[in-house]
Amino acid sequence: MTPKQSIPPILRPDHVAPVSLQDFALHFGLDIVGDGSAVSMTGISMNTGDLRPGDLFIAMPGVKTHGANFVSKAIEQGAVAVVTDTQGMQLLQDCALPTLVLENPRTHLGDLAAYVYGNTEGNMPILFGTTGTNGKTSTTYLLEGILRQLNRVTGLTSTAERHIAGEVIVSRLTTPESTEMQALIARMREKGVTDVAIEVSAQALTQLRVDGLVFDVAGFTNLSHDHFDDYDGFDDYLQAKAKLFTKAKAKTAVVCLDTVYGKRIAELSEVPVTTVSMNPTDKADWLVRVLAEHPGKTEFELTGPKGEKLVSSVPILGAHMASNAGLAIVMAIKAGYSFDSIAKAISTGIDAYLPGRTELVSPAGAPAVYVDFGHSPDAFLNTLAAVRKVTTGRVLMLFGADGDRDASKRPDMARIAAEGCDVLVITDHHPRFENPASIRKTLVDSARAARPELEIHEVSPPEAAIRVALSLVKPGDAILWAGPGHQDYRDIEGVRTPYSARAEARAALKEAGY
Repeated sequence: MTPKQSIPPILRPDHVAPVSLQDFALHFGLDIVGDGSAVSMTGISMNTGDLRPGDLFIAMPGVKTHGANFVSKAIEQGAVAVVTDTQGMQLLQDCALPTLVLENPRTHLGDLAAYVYGNTEGNMPILFGTTGTNGKTSTTYLLEGILRQLNRVTGLTSTAERHIAGEVIVSRLTTPESTEMQALIARMREKGVTDVAIEVSAQALTQLRVDGLVFDVAGFTNLSHDHFDDYDGFDDYLQAKAKLFTKAKAKTAVVCLDTVYGKRIAELSEVPVTTVSMNPTDKADWLVRVLAEHPGKTEFELTGPKGEKLVSSVPILGAHMASNAGLAIVMAIKAGYSFDSIAKAISTGIDAYLPGRTELVSPAGAPAVYVDFGHSPDAFLNTLAAVRKVTTGRVLMLFGADGDRDASKRPDMARIAAEGCDVLVITDHHPRFENPASIRKTLVDSARAARPELEIHEVSPPEAAIRVALSLVKPGDAILWAGPGHQDYRDIEGVRTPYSARAEARAALKEAGY
């Protein structure tokens, strides 16, 4: 199975009102080379692999070659017009399709796609965008749950899934390319979606994937060590996140102050900011207080600037999840939903399923086995603390690290894992093209340096590791398997090998007699 074969298709609306090429050129102030008088478009693509008949093909410079070299293939697949730059025009020479010249086409891609799909001001659902190192997926799901409980028709796009008015589809990327995002929004509009919760990664902002969208409310969870293979340290990473909080991207913002970087985002924001925190000393506008933590539920209280108060819960373990819920609630309030209506709707808890987020997969009477998507030092810290709080026995940590991704965070991941658990099992995750034994050695060495006395096991592959982990625990103990979460594959030398940690854990539990 190749990666291309396993990647889900782009979602588009079933029906698109044809857009005249002449109107398109006039709107963007572009000249048409060739006869475009009778040409209309029903889609837009930057990749021949996703191109459909009636598309406008965007031929852009790439890492290895120029998109203009694929125009003949685009024509074969039904493209009706081309947008390219001066370099592309030189490569095309006598193009059989009407062509528009636009320099730096990638910087305009979101706006071009928005126009083609009719995603224009006054014709859009309410858009919520959440960014941060950890918690953005959880906040996105919790926000969608709140909106559903307010009887809204919801859409969602996250690391795990796309939701369209109740339809659930596996995701391609955390945040789709701008052409895919605009097509997705158009499909949501077609299906009657009123509100869309979008997880926005730093890469999506720096790679212009959310261009052409203006979020009604932008949210910030936190920032910690991650993606330093893409960003040159904390400040560069922070500046990437801060792009969401500009007037070009958002109308208003809600910022969590639980990390020092929340204060920085609030200072950098070009739009009005409302703050939320779990720490009373932060003097945030809204305060979250945890009332109780259980293996599958966290109860909390949210207090507002005018003394507003609600009590609710999230169907997942951890104080940090209460923080995410508080952020989601305040985002809904800033979008115009009344505090009283929200308080009433979620009085018995927020109804949301968060795939692969501290997900308890073991039956009653067995050691508690949690499968989690966390893959950063801060995620390990919060989740281990949450598991420890509800575990009467020992806590075993099972994890591996991504290959060909930010290697600088691996020692901290191993250190925090070692400091927070009673037994550590190190295994493989997504090795990609990196030697998995080398990755494991770094993790084992770092863990031993942090806690020389700790019981540490190195087990490969993960199918064997979860079985070894279960042999080391008993009822009353807990296993936190961090990294794989909801994912249904492992990336091994460029091949997405089908694999589910949740299914593997359940099978191992059954084999162990639970």
